[in-house]
Amino acid sequence: MRILRPTRSALARAAACLRDGGLVALPTETVYGLGARADDPRAVARIYAAKGRPRFNPLIAHVPDTAAARRIATFDARAELLARAFWPGPLTLVLPARGAGTCAAARAGLDSVGVRVPAHRIARALLARVGVPIAAPSANPSGKLSPTRALDVARALGPRVDLVLDGGPCPVGVESTIVDLTGPRARLLRPGGVPVEAIAAAIGDLAAADGTIKAPGMLASHYAPRARLRLDARRPEPGEAYLGFGGLPADSAGLDLSPGGDLAEAARNLFGHLRALDRAGAARIAVAPIPSRGLGLAIRDRLARAAAPRD
Repeated sequence: MRILRPTRSALARAAACLRDGGLVALPTETVYGLGARADDPRAVARIYAAKGRPRFNPLIAHVPDTAAARRIATFDARAELLARAFWPGPLTLVLPARGAGTCAAARAGLDSVGVRVPAHRIARALLARVGVPIAAPSANPSGKLSPTRALDVARALGPRVDLVLDGGPCPVGVESTIVDLTGPRARLLRPGGVPVEAIAAAIGDLAAADGTIKAPGMLASHYAPRARLRLDARRPEPGEAYLGFGGLPADSAGLDLSPGGDLAEAARNLFGHLRALDRAGAARIAVAPIPSRGLGLAIRDRLARAAAPRD
């Protein structure tokens, strides 16, 4: 595995690697993705093997623009509206699959496909060079903390990745919002980088997920550090590190997601701060209350899954 700055020659090398069935970790605005061509079952199998990901958990296909998305998925009026409003950006739409561009393994055998047009300039430049949809779940072992820096990928996956493009820290820091449009009622499958309130303002209120695994990030235990988490804690108990929001309690040790209480800053820092507390040796992390609005909904979702019982 090599970490490369995203020069023109590095992008050409990464595109060739992907076209040949290799694995490339690439920066997006949300988190780093572990990319492979979505139309190649052997390449997709390498993603599942590298992550230790269960095969029933489908992957998101990343494409450079809406025209490319329409070639692999069937759009209705709601999808067209959301694509115009939020693409490129951290929104994934689950739509009926057309059957071209994504193999059954990438879709976990479903007749739907999750598709996204990322906003990160390096990701879009790479996608345009490759010319085929790229499946790109988070570049980490399945169920563990998502990577927001190239070094996170190198430490977590090492030689299982052929190349890592280093685009610096991810500016959003939590994964995309996922909306299922395969039925008459739009469903929220995962809160993420686009606030749910903004989506509801565009197409109306969203129904909750019905429990069917149709997209990433729906497993009960996910995004987990080694340490155990205690949520909605006003202050740490003896032996706990503290992950604060809007200020740390007096005489407590820990990190603050956002001293000023800014949810966008908190989202950017979430996985990095959890990773830092893990590396410092914390066995338990107490986490401050996070508001259930805007990006706070995505942050709380990640924390709840990180705190869930583990097998």
